[in-house]
Amino acid sequence: MRLNASVDYRLSMHRADPKILEVFQALSDNHRFRIVTLMLLSGAEVCLCDLSDTMDEPEYKLSRHLKVLKNAGLITSFRSGKWIYHSLVKDKSLKGAYDSIKSSSEFRDSVSMLYLKRLKKRKALLKDRSCNGATKKALTPKSSHTLKRNNS
Repeated sequence: MRLNASVDYRLSMHRADPKILEVFQALSDNHRFRIVTLMLLSGAEVCLCDLSDTMDEPEYKLSRHLKVLKNAGLITSFRSGKWIYHSLVKDKSLKGAYDSIKSSSEFRDSVSMLYLKRLKKRKALLKDRSCNGATKKALTPKSSHTLKRNNS
């Protein structure tokens, strides 16, 4: 009987909390890390079109990343009309993960600050209105890539 108890103890020492593994696995992707960083910096709820315009990434790609973050328990979502807004989960168990992000060099780097500036500009343009996707032109600089998309 004692032998079994010691075996169980040793096995339990090697088990990791599956929730914390999911959190770090979710944050290991650069896009998901940037999404959480942006949400930490802004402190605001964001919808998919906010993220798409801010990060200049397609909605389908960011939607997949939001799903991973939600499944890991990092973000929560609510529907308002036809829009879904996402915000960070405020939980004591996630404080360490958020603190790690805040202490990273990427937290206030030029990319994060650019994203924050774009998000603030978008929120100011929309004010209390719902998302409409029409602000993309005001947020992104003209480039050959943007011009090609607009001409086609």
